Amino acid sequence: MKRIKILLIEDNRLLRDGIEAMLKKQADMKITATFGNGENIVKMIGEHKPSIVLLDLGLRNQNSLQIVKSTKQHFSAVKIIAMDLVPLQADIFEFVQAGVSGFILKDATINDFLKTIRSVSQGSQVLPPNLTGSLFSQIVDHAVNGSKSTKLIEESIRMTKREKQVIELIAEGATNKEIAQKLHLSPYTVKSHVHNILEKLALHTRVQIARYASTSESYKAALESTSLIGE
Repeated sequence: MKRIKILLIEDNRLLRDGIEAMLKKQADMKITATFGNGENIVKMIGEHKPSIVLLDLGLRNQNSLQIVKSTKQHFSAVKIIAMDLVPLQADIFEFVQAGVSGFILKDATINDFLKTIRSVSQGSQVLPPNLTGSLFSQIVDHAVNGSKSTKLIEESIRMTKREKQVIELIAEGATNKEIAQKLHLSPYTVKSHVHNILEKLALHTRVQIARYASTSESYKAALESTSLIGE
């Protein structure tokens, strides 16, 4: 049986050791090396010749996106799986464009973790479960097919004027009741707007909306550049 050769880059030592121990128990997988950063990624891959690189998106001292680009530039056949808690949609778009084949959320079950590695090894592309079948997954498909611009995101996120106001207030920490008072709406109407926003952004919670609105440059640009539809 041909084993999947894996190189792991994770700067959290406890997590790195735990992942390594888990993968060593799999008969069809082999850890070729583990590292706390990706500073010499090209050299590492040349020496250890993995078929898959497991890469932490939150490396403290390294730019994970640049690591992906360098890896694919020098070793196009190597498949990369990114690991993160809750990757932003704009980040997913950029990483897929750069060559990432799969994503593993750090709260994934062991079975999902292993299934993702095996699926990517066999040539599949694996997105975070909450994005599967969403509008955003279709946008990512465009990235895979060669689109070079995050303009797709800007064109696809079409917010009404009211939805934009609700997003801004959520980002400020306002509750539905407070939003209703400020915008002179009923709580039910605010709840409906929040639901629509979650649907459009393929998110699940208000916290994710707030985090996304405050940290995603692509999203800020989208809200600023897209023409506002009526309420």
